[in-house]
Amino acid sequence: MRFMLDCDVDGEFRRYLRTIEFYKSEDELKRFEAFVKAKLFNLIVWKENDKIIGHAVWHESNTEEHRKGDPRDKVDREILEKLLGGRKDFVELHEVWLMKEHRGKGYGKEFFEFFEQFIRCKGYDSIVFYAYHPAAIAICRQRGYREDYGVEEVGLEREKQTCHVFSLPMEKTETGKKKETTNSNPSILDQTRPRPLSYELGS
Repeated sequence: MRFMLDCDVDGEFRRYLRTIEFYKSEDELKRFEAFVKAKLFNLIVWKENDKIIGHAVWHESNTEEHRKGDPRDKVDREILEKLLGGRKDFVELHEVWLMKEHRGKGYGKEFFEFFEQFIRCKGYDSIVFYAYHPAAIAICRQRGYREDYGVEEVGLEREKQTCHVFSLPMEKTETGKKKETTNSNPSILDQTRPRPLSYELGS
């Protein structure tokens, strides 16, 4: 199974989304594609045997706005300010989805290990993830994320959910600088490699 940072949004990925009925309308699908193409959303695709079996979306964010022009409500801001301890900017893991027939194989845990290392190597300070699914909540707790509760979000099934809010600060060096990317660990993506970039489990 591989995590890939590049995908044909108009072709292969669109067919995958239609298969899982992730976006219910054509307008929702077009809006998502527009966000990816405009680099407002960053896409990570999960592939097994050269077939898409899941995906994740992340983007830069801050305590005041989800994205530019999309302000957070008061409860959300207060929870984030408490969790982040004064930090304002962070990476939000916006959505994570794995096809049902591939769940229970440990892929979720493997993804979080990959994603944390990937974000750390890109120099970000912290990750925020809104979760209501028991498996996702369990993974975040096992991995030592800070936790709060009480933000209402529309879930992947299009129902309003009260979410757990998780935050993970990125490790820093003794001098206070963000850790720099190195190529000594084969699980770290080399940003100079030709696209598409991928990370294969067990590599």
